[in-house]
Amino acid sequence: MGVLKYPVATEKAVGMVDKMNTIIYVADFRAGKAEIKKEFERLFGVKVERINTVNMPTNLKKAFIKLKQPYKASDIAIKLKLV
Repeated sequence: MGVLKYPVATEKAVGMVDKMNTIIYVADFRAGKAEIKKEFERLFGVKVERINTVNMPTNLKKAFIKLKQPYKASDIAIKLKLV
C-alpha cells in the first residue's frame, strides 16, 4: 500500500483545483514530502511544483499538491471523479 490514501472532495478542495492548480490528498502520517511527491508523479504522470502538508489529529497528513504549469489539476480531478 502506498503513502497516498485518498483525495479530499470537499467544496473548498474542489475550488482549489481550478483556482490554484492544486489537488488535496490524505497521506500516511509518516510519509515525507519527497515520498508523497514521488508517488503522486508516478501515479499520474505529472510534475509537482511543491507540496505543503498539515498533520491532522487523526494520525493522517493532508498534502496540498501544486502542479507545474503545463499540467492541469482539473485533468487529474476528472480522472479521480472529483469534478
